Amino acid sequence: MVSIKDIARKARVSHSTVSRALRDSPMVNPATRERIHKIAAEQGYTVSAVARSLVTRRTNTIGVVVTSIADPFVGEVVGGIEECAILHGYSVILATCHAEPERELRAVRGLRERRVDGILVTASRVGALYLPLLAEMNVPIVLINNQHPGAFGFNVTIDNQDGARQATAHLAGLGHRRIAYIGDRCGFQSDTERFAGYQQALESAGIPFEPQLVAYGDGGADTGQQAMAELLARPSRPTAVFCYNDMQALGALRAARTRGLHVPGDLSLVGFDDLYLASYIDPPLTTVHQPKHEMGRTAAETLLELLAGGKPASIVKPCELIVRESTAPPRSGTSS
Repeated sequence: MVSIKDIARKARVSHSTVSRALRDSPMVNPATRERIHKIAAEQGYTVSAVARSLVTRRTNTIGVVVTSIADPFVGEVVGGIEECAILHGYSVILATCHAEPERELRAVRGLRERRVDGILVTASRVGALYLPLLAEMNVPIVLINNQHPGAFGFNVTIDNQDGARQATAHLAGLGHRRIAYIGDRCGFQSDTERFAGYQQALESAGIPFEPQLVAYGDGGADTGQQAMAELLARPSRPTAVFCYNDMQALGALRAARTRGLHVPGDLSLVGFDDLYLASYIDPPLTTVHQPKHEMGRTAAETLLELLAGGKPASIVKPCELIVRESTAPPRSGTSS
C-alpha cells in the first residue's frame, strides 16, 4: 500500500506537509497542495481509517443493536439510520440481541470494544439500566422505542397511547361495541401504553371495559392467530379487534378466515406499525402508522448531536391512523 512517506519522497516534501495537504490545510501552498493531491491520485493512495482514528480518536462508525434483522420494522428504522450516517461520513455496524436483555448488554459492550463513536439501540429491554453504564463506557447511547420502564436520558419514541386511542376510537366510531385487544404478553412498555390508549378510547365512547375481550400473543403472527382463536371461542365474540402490531393482525386475519369469517363484514381488524406489507394483504390493513424511517434518521441525528457536545432532548413522534379496507361498521343484526 502507498503511504504518506512514499508521497513525501515523490513530492520531495516532509511527511507533515503531505498530511496537511491531504487534509486541504490552508497552511500548505495551493500549488504544492494540488501537486501532492495529484501524486496521491496517481499512486493510488487511500486514507487509512485506522491511522486516522488514532489521530482523531474517532472511528466514524455507529453501532446499532436490533432485536432481529428478520423484523420488517427494524429494516425501515435501520434504513433511516444509514441515510443519516452516510450523509455525515459514518459507517454502521449492526448487532442483534433477539430481545434478550443480557445479550443486548453484551452486544453494546462488544460494539464499544470495537471503538464505535456512539450506539443506537432499538426496542431496548434494558433501558434505564444504561444510566450507570454511561460513565463506565464513555460512549453516547440513544434508545429507539425503549421497551424498558423507567427514564433514560436520550430516547426517540412514538406516542403509543395516542396511536392506540385513535385505532380504538375509529372502531367505536364505526358502531362497534365489542372491541377486543390482542396485546403482547412480554411486558413491554409499548404494550402498556397501547393498552392504556385502548381503554381510554373505550371510556370516551361510553363502552364498558370487558377483560374477556383481551388476549395476548408475543408480537408474532402465530401467537396472534392463537389469541384470535381464543377470542372467537369465547361465549360472546368481538365484532372488532385492535392488535398490538401488524404481525399479530396477520395472524388474527388467518384465524378469522379459518373459521369462515369475512373481514371486515364479520370482523373488523386494526393493526399497529404500518409495515410495508400492510397495504398489500387482502383486505388491505387499517393500521397505525409509525414513521419508522424518520425515527431512525432522528435517532442518528440525536447521536451525532451528542458527539458534537450538544444536549438534545428526548423526542416523541406522533402516530397517524391509516384507514384501509379491513374495517367497516358491524353488520346489522349482529351483536355489536
